[in-house]
Amino acid sequence: MSAAAAPDQAPEIVIVGPMYPATQARLEAEFTAHRLWEAPDRDRFLAGLAERVRGIAVYALHGCPAPLIEALPRVEIIACMGIGVDRVDLDCARTRGVRVTNTPDVVTDDTADIALALMLAVERRTAEGDRFVRRGDWLNGELRFGRALRQRRLGILGLGRIGRAIARRAEGFGMEIAYQGPRAKSDTAYRYFADPVALAAWSDIVAVACPGGEATRHLVNREVIAALGPEGTLINIARGSVVDEAALVAALASGALGGAGLDVYATEPLVPEALLAMDNVVLSPHIGSATHDTRRAMGDLVVDNLHAHFAGRPLLTPVI
Repeated sequence: MSAAAAPDQAPEIVIVGPMYPATQARLEAEFTAHRLWEAPDRDRFLAGLAERVRGIAVYALHGCPAPLIEALPRVEIIACMGIGVDRVDLDCARTRGVRVTNTPDVVTDDTADIALALMLAVERRTAEGDRFVRRGDWLNGELRFGRALRQRRLGILGLGRIGRAIARRAEGFGMEIAYQGPRAKSDTAYRYFADPVALAAWSDIVAVACPGGEATRHLVNREVIAALGPEGTLINIARGSVVDEAALVAALASGALGGAGLDVYATEPLVPEALLAMDNVVLSPHIGSATHDTRRAMGDLVVDNLHAHFAGRPLLTPVI
């Protein structure tokens, strides 16, 4: 929890939780960094830093709630490692005049790749096939046939950076694309649905790629899942909060939904036990951006945003 060595007069920051090793090494080499997660008494730890700390570095899933921001009254910037800032209290940051940055773009391709990987794993039964071979079941017969992606209808909830990257990859498989969001995009010819239920009814597969947070909480509800139907597949690489997890589990168990590929969950790392035994579900441990290439780029962007702020330069990727 002690401050790491840094250049003389380096701005002081708090690191909320363990970061990607290369990122943590840069933060501790280039700033006077304090490790919050190692503090036996967080309140006392923060009180001792209250008049000195000017920045917070945080991994998106660790979060930065209002009490943490308020405990550091001289904080000027929260540099978030991740595209989602739903666990950063943005209202508190705005009220206190604290800038917030995230790491968009650099996560786009790897996260879109995971969406397609899950899609293929569910539709072509690759994860199930792996278990089938390992158990020796192939000696007794063939694996159940899967389904091709070509000419299937893919509905994307959220046509932002990641949603568009998923769409580009899906086009390569010969899929038909439509999307849902708050408003139609003027720069795409993909079919637009204002209603997520209508999108699900049109789709063979729905990929969730919208931001998390209260605005999208349970956007994929019982009605959306029912509209997708017993031949449909749900892919979620966004946030667990976007899907009504209880409704999803119930639909998969009853056959009301055909399958699912999930990289995110409502209460990570806890996964509903019922999902663990389902062959029509492929489970992934929130690894959308988890490649060395992307995590290094994300971390560099966190550090570069901090340097830009403390040098009085424009932020590279501001949220607020």
